[in-house]
Amino acid sequence: MIDKLEDVERRFERLTADLSNPDVLADSARLQKVSKERAGIEKLVETFRTYRQVLADLKEVEAWLESGGPDEKSYAREALPGLKEQRDALEANLKVLLLPKDPNDDKNVILEIRAGAGGDEAALFAEEVMQMYLRYADTKGWKSDIIDMSPGNAGGVKDATVTLSGDAVFSNLKYESGVHRVQRVPATETQGRIHTSTITVAVMPEAEEVDVKINEADIDRQAMRSTGSGGQSVNTTDSAVRLTHRPTGIVVKCQQEKSQLKNYNMALRMLRAKIYEIEQERIRSERDSTRRSQVGTGDRSEKIRTYNFPQDRLTDHRIGLTVHNLPAVMTGDIEEIITACRTYYQAEALKAQTGGGPRSQPEA
Repeated sequence: MIDKLEDVERRFERLTADLSNPDVLADSARLQKVSKERAGIEKLVETFRTYRQVLADLKEVEAWLESGGPDEKSYAREALPGLKEQRDALEANLKVLLLPKDPNDDKNVILEIRAGAGGDEAALFAEEVMQMYLRYADTKGWKSDIIDMSPGNAGGVKDATVTLSGDAVFSNLKYESGVHRVQRVPATETQGRIHTSTITVAVMPEAEEVDVKINEADIDRQAMRSTGSGGQSVNTTDSAVRLTHRPTGIVVKCQQEKSQLKNYNMALRMLRAKIYEIEQERIRSERDSTRRSQVGTGDRSEKIRTYNFPQDRLTDHRIGLTVHNLPAVMTGDIEEIITACRTYYQAEALKAQTGGGPRSQPEA
C-alpha cells in the first residue's frame, strides 16, 4: 500500500507543478483537467502524509520505550495508545480512499420518480418523495429544476423528472435507485386500513456530450401543447417537446420552459443520460455477469426501502438500517440514510478488494 501511496504523492506533486506551468495556464481545457485530477487525489495525499508522520512518531516513541530515560519512557507509555489508535484510523481511511473511484461520482443527476402500485396513494407518495429530495438538495446547496411532471388523478404526481446540479450529486444519491414502498392509512381510506403502495426512483448521472454522441438523424422530434398548470404561456403554446430515439426506443419529454428550443435542449440532456445509463449497465454486466442481481445496482424491480408511517419507521432492506422520525425524513432530513448506505458499500467494496467479500459491489 505504501508504494502505491508514494506513486500517488509523486503524481500529485507533478500536477501541482503543472499548475505553475505557463503552457498549462495558457490552455484552459488542460488547466481544468489538471486542476480536477489534482483535487481528486488531494485528500488521499494529505491523509497519507499525516499517516506517514504518525508512523514516524510511533517509531520514535517505541524507541523511547525501549531505551529512553525515565521521563521519556513515561511519556512513551502515555502517547503510545493514542498514536496506535490514530495510525489504525488513518490506515482504514486510506484503504477507503484507495478504492477505485466511480467515474460518475462528480456528475450531476437526472432524477425520475414514478408512481407504481397503489393508484392515487402511490401518486401522492411520489410527490412527497420528490419534495423530500428537493429539500435535501437545498440543504446541500444544489440547484434543482423540475423539468417534467404529470399530475395524479387525485393529486400528487404520476411521474416527475428533476435535474440536480452541484457538488458530488451522484456520489450522494446513487444508492437511492429502486422501489420505495409506503405503508400507511391513505386520506381516502374510510375504514382505517393500512395500504401498501410503491413508487420507483431512478438516479441517472447526467452525461456530457463527450460521454454520449447522439446522431440527431436518429431522433423523431414532436412539438406539443404543455399539460398541467403552467402560467406565463407555458401551457398555451406548442412549446413542449417529445423526443424518440429510434435506435433504443427511448422517449423523453420536456415541457417546463416557454421556449421550444430550451425544452428541446433539456430533452436532449435527458436522452443523453438515459443512453449513458444503458451503456454503463452494459459495461457493468460485461465486467460481472451477476452484477444486475446484486443489492444497490439500481434495479427498478428491487424493493430497497419501506416507509411505515403507523410505526414511524423507515427501513432500508439492503443494509439493515432502521430509523425513526418519518416526519423529519420526509422534510429532507436523510443525511443519516445517505451516509449509512455509502459507508456500507465502501465496507463491502473493501471486502471484495481483499477477497473477504461474498459478492461484488457497486463502486464506492
